Amino acid sequence: MAGDVEKKFQNRMGLTLPPKIQSASNDGQFKEIMQNIKTSKTAAVINYGASWCRVCSQILPSFFRLSNEFTKLSFIYVDIDECPETTQHVRYTPTFHFYRDGERVDEMFGTGEDRLRDRLWLHS
Repeated sequence: MAGDVEKKFQNRMGLTLPPKIQSASNDGQFKEIMQNIKTSKTAAVINYGASWCRVCSQILPSFFRLSNEFTKLSFIYVDIDECPETTQHVRYTPTFHFYRDGERVDEMFGTGEDRLRDRLWLHS
């Protein structure tokens, strides 16, 4: 199933999903990822984006690079069109949610590699 997600992601975005980054291709998979974040209490960042969003495409390479820099965080990418039920609360793309001890502790809208790096540093 992970291979399907990676192929779909590469076809839509033109980028290869790094091994460290999780992605969900449907609401069920995203619910599993969220359950794992809550039960494992792992620090995590979720990038909510869309394949049609130009701004999302601009920040994605930085998100990928930063996943190698901040190794204590789990990185998750969710396309809002792939998971419409579980992402209906997302009003802007890209939106980043930061989790610590199973709870959402921060939120960031828009892009800016330096802004994102600062938030990742704060939550790692």
